[in-house]
Amino acid sequence: MSDHPDPVLRLLWRYDDGAAPSTRRGRKQRLTVDDVVDGAMRIADRDGLNGLTMRLLASDLGLGAMSLYTYVPGRDELVVLMVDRALGRRELPAMPDDLPGRLALIARVQYEICQDHPWLLDVYGLRAWVGPGASDLYEWQLSGIDGVGLDDIEMDQTVALLTSFAGSVVRAQQRMRQDERTSGLTQAEWWAANADELDVVMAGRKYPLAGRVGTSAGEAYQAATDPAREMEFGLARIIDGLISHIKSKQRP
Repeated sequence: MSDHPDPVLRLLWRYDDGAAPSTRRGRKQRLTVDDVVDGAMRIADRDGLNGLTMRLLASDLGLGAMSLYTYVPGRDELVVLMVDRALGRRELPAMPDDLPGRLALIARVQYEICQDHPWLLDVYGLRAWVGPGASDLYEWQLSGIDGVGLDDIEMDQTVALLTSFAGSVVRAQQRMRQDERTSGLTQAEWWAANADELDVVMAGRKYPLAGRVGTSAGEAYQAATDPAREMEFGLARIIDGLISHIKSKQRP
């Protein structure tokens, strides 16, 4: 176990106490760490996290491949900085007066962040770094449920429940869009093209419930699923459950 603090923390907070002499030589850097992170986010927003390479980023920024490492130690550290910047970039709105509205807003802001930067859903294997963007967002999220009767652990779990649900909806939407790009067909077009074939291959098998419900849903969605409706229905039921739990804690 190392006794030395992780250098990425100073990068996250852009902290420089000036105590150590600069290790960078040559001409003064023409870009900032923020410039590099913003460039990386543009690539990830366009090509996904897998499309982000240090060589491509350096080329986009007009830097030499090795010059990039004078700004960030490596790609993993760069992704950490990207995540925190994505979480901190959105202006956080004032919380509504009513608790259901606050709970819904926590989920909707997370949904919008993931919609803007869907690569956030593909970030695995990195520590939960404490940066300014993540800290500001978490403080704002907790402010929406402070004093409602939840203990500290329940407050943390409530935020996790709302944000993970919002992320799961965005993931479903991204998967649907990817399938449509790959096949060249919308879900409605796929069903129209394959309806007769499904009648053939499923002949002799009875699915009365699936047939009835699936037909109703398909007509309403014009697709196999509708993540936007799932968001509204699921979020409403989660809020119902949270409100019920809070009320149960208030009963004598």
